Amino acid sequence: MSFFDDEDEEQPTTVRPAHTQQQPSPRAAAPRTSGSRGAGSSAVSSADHHAMMVRRRIAAGVGVVLLIVIVLLVNGCLKRGKQQALESYNQSVNQIGQSSETQTARPLFTTLSGASGKSALDVEVQIDQLRRQAQELAERAKGLSVPSQMTSAQRNLLSALNLRVEGLSKVAGQVREALGGQAQQAATKIAGAMEAFLASDILYSQRVVPLIQEALTAGGVSGQSTSQSRFLPNLGWLTPSTVQARISGQSASTSGAIAPGTHGHSLKGVSVGTTTLESSPTINHVSGGSNPTFTVMVENAGSNPETNVKVDVSVTTEGKTLYASHTINKTEPGSTSNVDIPVNGVTLGAASRVTINIEKVPGESELSNNKGTYIVIFGK
Repeated sequence: MSFFDDEDEEQPTTVRPAHTQQQPSPRAAAPRTSGSRGAGSSAVSSADHHAMMVRRRIAAGVGVVLLIVIVLLVNGCLKRGKQQALESYNQSVNQIGQSSETQTARPLFTTLSGASGKSALDVEVQIDQLRRQAQELAERAKGLSVPSQMTSAQRNLLSALNLRVEGLSKVAGQVREALGGQAQQAATKIAGAMEAFLASDILYSQRVVPLIQEALTAGGVSGQSTSQSRFLPNLGWLTPSTVQARISGQSASTSGAIAPGTHGHSLKGVSVGTTTLESSPTINHVSGGSNPTFTVMVENAGSNPETNVKVDVSVTTEGKTLYASHTINKTEPGSTSNVDIPVNGVTLGAASRVTINIEKVPGESELSNNKGTYIVIFGK
């Protein structure tokens, strides 16, 4: 018994349960766990990068679209602005052209056609006022805002309007003579001035209007019309005889239309109030103020009745000349007509030269007795 007891003590034997297995240490298992987590994280990172790239592409596309829209809007605004500038210029030219025709041309030829029987000074003043209106229209056209496409049209517009101003200046400078003792020569010069009006009409119709329409079409503007502006009413005003007849109120004579026999008038006398004037160099003293009325005695010294006989009065003092006239509708052979012609604004207290002239009628050859000159001092 003791033998077995010693042996047991010398060789102790440890018996483990059969079901107990050796568990892997956490450090040994870690490599497998770490490898699994790394693969998952890489997949998530790749998905995030792809989504980010997609978002960037979408944002870039939206930006490009917005840029295109902005460019189109800006171009549209610029194009519309240019079209509005073209339309505005066309409308301004229409207004100026119509004003030139209705406010200048028509009154001018109405004044010229109705000049018979009116004061030459009044007619000249009216025409000079029309000249100033024409000048204002030319200045207004010069100040227009001109699109680059309308440069040629603008240049021709200014040329046309300046020709009208030039023509009016010439007519105003000759109308006194046309209504006075040198009607034929003045009518020739006025007819020449009418050529400037014709040239302006040609420029307007052949250059201004077509060039404006071309620019409107090229700029994409539709539905805009450009009005014509006609200054010369008819070509008859280019003929001196017609000009003289229309201004004097007499029909233009034709070859062989003058009646046989003698024609003409004689100045028989002039008076102001109760004072009968004596010819120069006698000095006449007349009272009554600065607005005297001259009574002119006109005798038909021919053998034929005459119509539309014009009598002119001019008063010159210190370099200033006043004009007035009157037309006798008809005179009979051997009869005397008294014509009252008022003149306003004569200078008081200074010597004035008064000239009375009976205009020549068709067929009249002797003019020495048609005219009289007087020295007059007007007083209160």
